[in-house]
Amino acid sequence: MDLAIEDGVDVLSLSLGKLTSNFYEDVIALGAFSAMEKGIFVSCAAGNSGPYSYSTANEAPWILTVGASTIDRKIKATAVLGNNQEFDGESAFQPSDFPPTLLPLVYPGSNVSDIFAKYCDPDSLKNTNITGKIVLCELGLTARIEKGKAVKAAGGAAMILMNSASLANTTLAEAHVLPVTHVSYADGLKIQEYINTTLIPTATIVFKGTIIGEDRAPVVAGFSSRGPNYASPGILKPDIIGPGVNILAAWNISLENNTNTNSTFNMISGTSMSCPHLSGVAALLKSVHPDWSPAAIKSAIMTTADVLNLGSNPIEDETYLPADVFAIGAGHVNPSKANDPGLIYDIEPSDYLPYLCGLNYTNRQVGMFMQRKANCSEITSILEGQLNYPSFSIQVRGNSTAQVYSRTVTNVGQANSTYIVEIDSPPGLDVKVEPTKLVFSEVKQKLIYQVTFTPLATRPSTTYNQGSLRWISEKHIVRSPIGVRFSFF
Repeated sequence: MDLAIEDGVDVLSLSLGKLTSNFYEDVIALGAFSAMEKGIFVSCAAGNSGPYSYSTANEAPWILTVGASTIDRKIKATAVLGNNQEFDGESAFQPSDFPPTLLPLVYPGSNVSDIFAKYCDPDSLKNTNITGKIVLCELGLTARIEKGKAVKAAGGAAMILMNSASLANTTLAEAHVLPVTHVSYADGLKIQEYINTTLIPTATIVFKGTIIGEDRAPVVAGFSSRGPNYASPGILKPDIIGPGVNILAAWNISLENNTNTNSTFNMISGTSMSCPHLSGVAALLKSVHPDWSPAAIKSAIMTTADVLNLGSNPIEDETYLPADVFAIGAGHVNPSKANDPGLIYDIEPSDYLPYLCGLNYTNRQVGMFMQRKANCSEITSILEGQLNYPSFSIQVRGNSTAQVYSRTVTNVGQANSTYIVEIDSPPGLDVKVEPTKLVFSEVKQKLIYQVTFTPLATRPSTTYNQGSLRWISEKHIVRSPIGVRFSFF
C-alpha cells in the first residue's frame, strides 16, 4: 500500500481483510489511513462471513466497505423430477448434449451410517452405487467444484447441488466438470422429500442458458458479511453493496488445465468481486470530480444508493425478506446518481484525530495512524456518531438518554437550492432534525444541521431497527440510513 501511495495511484482496491477489534492492529486500516491522507480512495471487501452479525472486515470509517449482491442475470439450469416438479438453479457449464431422458436420482445422505455421505465426500461415494445416476449433494465439507469431480470420478451422470440453510437462495453459476444445477436450500429440501417418498426417483437437468431480467435483483448474497460494526459500533457498516455474485472475472490459470488456452477467465462470487466494482465507480467519479476528497466520493456513492430492486420492491436478503441496514448499508450503488448527489458529507483527514481519540486509543496507538506523535489530551475527542459520516449507527442502552449529533453538508448541486428534511424514525427511537430546511445560495456552501435521537419509553421487541433521514430538493434526494441497536445493559 505504501508503494502504491508512492506511485501516485488514485484508487486502492483491496479484496482482502480480516476481522479485527482495534484499527491500530489492522494493517489495511493503517495503510488506508495513509492513502486517505494523500487523497487516495480506498475500497475494501466487507468479507464473506455472512449472513452472521458482526462479521464485517475493513470497518474503519476512512474505508468504503463493500458487501455483495446479485445481478439480474441468471445462467439457468433446471432440475426436472419424475413427478414433473421443476426447480430452477444455476450452472456456468451448459452442455448442449445432455439427454432429456429421466435418470435415476439418488441422495447419498440417506446413508445414516456415514455422516459425510450427504456432502458427496469422495470416500463416502466409494460405498455408493451412483453409476449413470444424478446425485443430490449438500453444500459443506468439500468445495463445490470438488463435489462434482468426486461424483464424476465415481461414475455419476450429473449432480444437483443443494444450498446450505445459511446461503438460502444464493445460488452460484460455476464451471463444473459435469452437468450440474445449484439449487436453493428450500428447493433442495423438496427434492430430498421427493427422493424419500418415491419408490424409483428420477430426474434430469434442462440447461436454459443466460437469462437476463431478474426483477428481484439485486439480492444481498448469503455470504456477504453483516454489521453491526464491531471495532467502531457508532459507524454503520457495511457502507454499500454492489455486484458480487456470478461475476465474469479474469483468472490466471486455465480451468481445463491447458497450457495453450484463451480461457483466462472464470465465474466468481464474493465481496472480492463487488469491491472492484465500487473501486471502478470511485475512479469514474474522481475523473469527473477531481477536486472531491475520498470522503466526498464515498458520501456521493452512499447517499444516492438504491434501496429498491428492479421490481420496485425493497431490496431483499438471501431469504427473500427485506434486507436490513446491517446487510446493505446505504443500499445498492447507483453510479449515475452518485455523479450528481446534490449534497456531500465531507471529512478532512484531521477530523479523524478527535474520532480516534474518542475510541480511547492511547497516544501511541493514534500516532500509528498519523505516523507522527499524537497527544489526545491536547484535542477535544468526539463520540463516533459525531464524525461527519453519511449514515448513523445508534446504540440505545438500558438507561440511555437523548443523543445529539451534528452534520455538515456541502452543496455540490445547483447554486440556489432548498432542501427539506424527511425522517423515517426507527421503531423505538424518536428522531428530530434542526433546522428542517436548508437553503443554499452558492456552490460549495456548507450548512450544519443537528439530529437528536431520543429513545421512546416503550422499547421495541426487536434488538435491531432501522430508519432513514432524507434531504429532498427539486432535483435531489440525499439519503442517510439509520441503524439502531437496543441493549438492556
